[in-house]
Amino acid sequence: MIPIKRFGKYRRYILILIDIIIIIMAYFFGEAFICDTVRFTPQQLNTLIINTILAVLVYEIVIFALKLYNNITRFETGKDYLTYLAASIFSGAVICLINKLFKLDLLSIKHNMSIALFIGIALIAYRIIIRTLLIYDTDRLLEEKNSKGNKTDKRNLLIIGGGDATKIIIDSIKHTMRGQYNVVGIIDDNAGKIGYKINGVKVLGNRDKIIEIAKEQNINDIFFSIANIDAKNRKEILNICQQTKARVRILPGVTEIISNKKLIENLKNVEIDDILGRDPIKLDNENIEELIKNNTILVTGGGGSIGSELCRQIAKHNPKKLIILDIYENNAYNIQMELQRNYPTLDLDAIIGSVRDKAKIEWLFNTYRPQVVFHAAAHKHVPLMEVSPLEAIKNNVFGTYNVVNASDKYNVKKFILISTDKAVNPTNIMGATKRMCEMIIQAKDKSSKTEYAAVRFGNVLGSNGSVVPLFKEQIEQGGPVTVTHKDIIRYFMTISEAVQLVIQAATYAKGGEIFVLDMGEPVKIYDLAVSMIKLSGYEPNVDIQIKISGLRPGEKLYEELLMGEEGLTKTEHEKIFIGKPIDLQMSEIEEKLETLQTLITDESKTIIDVRNEMKKIVPTFRDQGESNKK
Repeated sequence: MIPIKRFGKYRRYILILIDIIIIIMAYFFGEAFICDTVRFTPQQLNTLIINTILAVLVYEIVIFALKLYNNITRFETGKDYLTYLAASIFSGAVICLINKLFKLDLLSIKHNMSIALFIGIALIAYRIIIRTLLIYDTDRLLEEKNSKGNKTDKRNLLIIGGGDATKIIIDSIKHTMRGQYNVVGIIDDNAGKIGYKINGVKVLGNRDKIIEIAKEQNINDIFFSIANIDAKNRKEILNICQQTKARVRILPGVTEIISNKKLIENLKNVEIDDILGRDPIKLDNENIEELIKNNTILVTGGGGSIGSELCRQIAKHNPKKLIILDIYENNAYNIQMELQRNYPTLDLDAIIGSVRDKAKIEWLFNTYRPQVVFHAAAHKHVPLMEVSPLEAIKNNVFGTYNVVNASDKYNVKKFILISTDKAVNPTNIMGATKRMCEMIIQAKDKSSKTEYAAVRFGNVLGSNGSVVPLFKEQIEQGGPVTVTHKDIIRYFMTISEAVQLVIQAATYAKGGEIFVLDMGEPVKIYDLAVSMIKLSGYEPNVDIQIKISGLRPGEKLYEELLMGEEGLTKTEHEKIFIGKPIDLQMSEIEEKLETLQTLITDESKTIIDVRNEMKKIVPTFRDQGESNKK
């Protein structure tokens, strides 16, 4: 059998010929039916020839004018078929008009329009037949091609979701990935779809059938193909998928699939925020606009994971100018290029410099005069800072002090410190330095016109140093996945979620507050590792081992969000709370800073000496062993 596709280069000529034949036959048989004869008189034959020639000319002119021969028959849809019908009716109307204008002794209006309708239907019908044959021919060739390969190499695939994206997925697999996947079926919670087929693939049941089908059909992969789904239901379905041995991949919406020709490039692994079930953050955009729009905004540490997301969110609200300060040039460059690409009209400067450099900070504030400062620059890796405590003090404490003083001197309206839950009853140097930063801004707020506030939250998914990227890397390498303690618990929030709440909290700041973000339910890190391994298609402690490595220096089992002496009050936002400010005077803080300055310059001090001195300066700083007692 010769494939139909081989006639592709003659497609237009073949279609034109068939169309002309249809028009001639329609008028011949139409005239015969009307005259109730197949033997025409010379006059009738003359009328028929004129009618036919006129019809062919009119129809072809209209079809060419509408560029219908440019259509690819295989991909024509209902809209195209309606166009053919409309073209036929219009052509019939033109012929009737010519009859009337030139008083030709031809068919009546009624008969002409009846023939026009018949021609329209005939044009559509044979194109549908050709389309069907083309699809069959392509499928047959693909089947022959794939049958030459090893069928056992195919992976059994289950698709969750019976929407438009799934139709595109199945079509893409049939024509470009048939040798890789055997599409077993579809899962959809819409009871009306169960039992029916989408692109030839049957909807087998709802989410309750996932585990049963995965076991019976030996499912290797699950594609999650529901774009418009709330966080709760997404979490529930993905938790069910975890109970299978299948690898779970998530596909974006129809728009993203269409914009990317290769389906495989649209697939992404399940992210941990997909299974946390966090609802979208609701923000008061009016207050945020008032904070940012037409103001000069400075973000220190603007190239880091939190800082760069702050820049992205700020750019959406039309600042007068955005200044990014970072010591690491590659990070600063990356976020600068991204923002310039996405916001071409944004007035943006990326400055390389350290918050430790007092002269640089002075120049920066004097040059740009920012109205709002988000201070995200900090050393935050707990184990590293345990080994290099003086670096944490220099950068976190004195870096913050430099930016705080410059903000006061140059009349910054609002200063927002990005803090951490590790500042609560800290057991490590990093946490203690961040608590010291909170003390600095609370004390400074009493004597300054600048409104100083801190926002405290826990671990951010995907941030630099987060456990999630580490687990991903370890899974990709085949394990083991390392967890420091089987009972260790952390609070998690997505970067976007945390930053949105930081900016919202900034709108509430009146001065001296420590805002505490609701991090949701705590997550056991061991359970997190198990989930990530399962959703990657592996069995924990069978395919990939989970290794307990022991608590790292300065690490504690349970992070706390609020100090016991602070209390807690609500704000207008359900996820933002305020800790009661502690009564601190700047004179007390300056004495502590003098002690720290002496500590930095004394090279004879050991890590233990630094730690003991920090316990005196930050009263809530506790030993690691004590903090882990429950």
